[in-house]
Amino acid sequence: MSARVLVPDGRPGDEALARTSHMGIVAHPDDLEILAYPAILECLGRDDRWFTGVVATDGRGSARTGPYAGVTDEAMALIRVREQEKAAAVGEYSAVVMLDHTSKDVQGTGHPTLIGELIDLLRKARPQIVYTHSPADRHATHVAVALAAVAACRALPAAQRPARLLGGEVWGDLEWLTGEDKVAIDVSGHDSLAAALIGVFESQIAGGKRYDLAVPARRLAHATYHDSHSVDASTALCLAMDLTPLLKDAGQSVAAFVQERIDRFAADVRARIQRLEPAR
Repeated sequence: MSARVLVPDGRPGDEALARTSHMGIVAHPDDLEILAYPAILECLGRDDRWFTGVVATDGRGSARTGPYAGVTDEAMALIRVREQEKAAAVGEYSAVVMLDHTSKDVQGTGHPTLIGELIDLLRKARPQIVYTHSPADRHATHVAVALAAVAACRALPAAQRPARLLGGEVWGDLEWLTGEDKVAIDVSGHDSLAAALIGVFESQIAGGKRYDLAVPARRLAHATYHDSHSVDASTALCLAMDLTPLLKDAGQSVAAFVQERIDRFAADVRARIQRLEPAR
């Protein structure tokens, strides 16, 4: 496997992978800090839990304006590696593995290669919990990486698969999921850390995407709108789709799995309207 392994505390790469308990498998630099933030928090300051991030693409195609408008794709890829390395230091990650694919590659002919790389990393790390993109994400590269993560987990013997696989939000909220399908994770009380983690991605923020404002706003909105009949129990919530059933039933297609959840949402909305709509 050709990959760049960044280890904030200087341990050997294999050792850093071996101590992993939580893993994030994402498409681009900064996706870890958005969707796998609960895992980062769970491992922060612990000697018995360690977070490792895996970033599939180099992020060279990101939108840019302002001071980054004239930056070439090659220079942007290097900038984003440096930013991801800073985030890993801030969040005290065990390691970050940069696989340096292009988005076009992971959506096309390079998809099997990505799956093979993820299988190798999962075997070395043996994480208990894995975060990846929601398959309902609107970004095609995110979906391709989520599918690769599911395929890689399924390729392992059942006893070696992660105990839990969660699909988090980036391009597209998961508020629409019904209660039985939605995982709500309290990430209150670490505002400065959350700001620091997303704030290091200056090329994205100054380049035209205000993730520094949007990410905490989404988490606050989830906390406020999570339950209409009680006072807020938290100030920040992350939402995820529980993908663990896909590891227990390896024969089910991801499309069918997501469609079941869409159907449950549709049935829930229909039933509520029908209950309240006056008879004609």
